Amino acid sequence: MFDFGFALSIIPAIGKALTTTLAVTLLSCIFAALLGFGLEITRRSSQPMRYAMRFVIDFIRSTPVLVQLYFLYYVLPVYGIKLPALVVGVAALSIYYCGYLAEVFKAGIDGIARGQFEAAKALGLGRFQTVILVIAPQMLRNIAAPMGSYFISIFKSTPYLAVIAVPESFGSALDIASDTFRYGEPLAVVGAIFLAIAVGFSWLIHRFEARLALPSR
Repeated sequence: MFDFGFALSIIPAIGKALTTTLAVTLLSCIFAALLGFGLEITRRSSQPMRYAMRFVIDFIRSTPVLVQLYFLYYVLPVYGIKLPALVVGVAALSIYYCGYLAEVFKAGIDGIARGQFEAAKALGLGRFQTVILVIAPQMLRNIAAPMGSYFISIFKSTPYLAVIAVPESFGSALDIASDTFRYGEPLAVVGAIFLAIAVGFSWLIHRFEARLALPSR
């Protein structure tokens, strides 16, 4: 039978591990966005780089995140590169989702009118200035919703890090379950926490998207 008293008693322990979950999510979102944007800008620099980045992005997207996670944690040490589990977790999620975000950035840039690039060139703006002053602000409006969805996916992927003993929420719930032989309450608590945060984050994304929307005529 589901024990509500036991469920309430384990909330502090799982909530404490939530700090690690949110920190991993935040860092992974930042690095995945930066890597994805870098991949997309590099892909547009020349024809050879277009093919090279296309291969890199397809390779990243076609490889399961667990394979990348195990490779970074178990294979790299064989070659003398041993990283802390937390660093490996952030790196794995950042690398995996940067491929998807690169495609999001591609759609966002393609959605900008060609005249905007020509206007920037006519004003004498360099490549970096064009990216920062012209492309980025307009692209953000185009990609707010899909980028936010991938950020939520990163958050929901943090339980994968339990396999390399990162002390995040799901791993904490599994530890409690293995110690008490009660799985229902820990999994229900961690599931409810993830649901509440994901729904709240989704609401914030919709609010942010609405603020970026152009006023209707």
